Amino acid sequence: MMMRCKSSGNHLWVQLRFFCNKSSYPLHICIVGSGPAGFYTADKLMKRFGQAKVNMLERLPTPFGLVRSGVAPDHPETKVVVNQFSRVAASDRFSLIGNVSLGKDVSVEDLRKLYHVVVFAYGAESDRELGIKGEDLKGVHSAREFVWWYNGHPDGLKLTLDLERTDTAVILGQGNVALDAARILLRPTEDLMQTDIAEHALAALRRSQVRKVFLVGRRGPVQAACTAKELREILGIKGLNVFVQEADLVTSPADMEEMKLNRSHKRVYELFTKAAMKSLSESVGNEKELHFVFFRAPSAILPCDDKVHVGGVSLEKTTLQGQIINGQQLAVGTGVFEELACGSDSKFPGTCTE
Repeated sequence: MMMRCKSSGNHLWVQLRFFCNKSSYPLHICIVGSGPAGFYTADKLMKRFGQAKVNMLERLPTPFGLVRSGVAPDHPETKVVVNQFSRVAASDRFSLIGNVSLGKDVSVEDLRKLYHVVVFAYGAESDRELGIKGEDLKGVHSAREFVWWYNGHPDGLKLTLDLERTDTAVILGQGNVALDAARILLRPTEDLMQTDIAEHALAALRRSQVRKVFLVGRRGPVQAACTAKELREILGIKGLNVFVQEADLVTSPADMEEMKLNRSHKRVYELFTKAAMKSLSESVGNEKELHFVFFRAPSAILPCDDKVHVGGVSLEKTTLQGQIINGQQLAVGTGVFEELACGSDSKFPGTCTE
């Protein structure tokens, strides 16, 4: 693997001209982005075209994209794929050039002049907004920001995340990323010490007063977007009380049809059922709590008394239409609202959006 750092746009242009000459053979390929998509593309193209040379551009000084900054630190088995990527990078036909921003240090037109093929393999780095009032309150964070924070991504180092002034955090979403965020907040720091979590995140989590996490989903336990593997892992955290309302487990004929069409939905539903039964019989005091809130859609983020920081979230109760479209049911609002506070201290930044 070769890593080169930029010094100026002109210098980078000279470097790229040195690496390749579009008019010559063999094939010269540029891949923008060094995450899984970029490396899988490089691997396939280098195998398909035996003499092809690949230059990979990356805006960060380090490669591997989401494998490095998106995978939870307590999932090292998922990161093993970097071994495959490292073998690709070890080829003398491959060069990685870091600290290069497309559109700033080099233009698309520049790359088109230099390479036979240009592949854009970078992911989305902006957040999807909910479009509800209060999203701009201090303390409302996207899942991307939180994940980058605990993984040590350079863009997440300045995130202000105060975990010491409340006992409650609210996460909007019930997918795997939402479960990752909840697990990091609830898992004992003694366990996290054995992972490659960022040191600043571990230090903050040691001081954390968060004891309750609410995972809010628009639909029911049958439609939860997480996988059984991820759900089983968080349900197995030692000393964690998990709360699932029995009323939310009631299934309709459409729910049964969904589980018939998708066995993974059935496995997830069965895990929620077991969690509900366990919470009734084995709940212990003074432990951390995970609450699954189903059939609720966020309608507004509520401020605390200072009108600046987040204090809670307004939720609209939902119901499922009953008609399966593209393998799932859609949730619709009922016009009934309730509020969920983000903690004992309303000034706490406690809401994350997936």
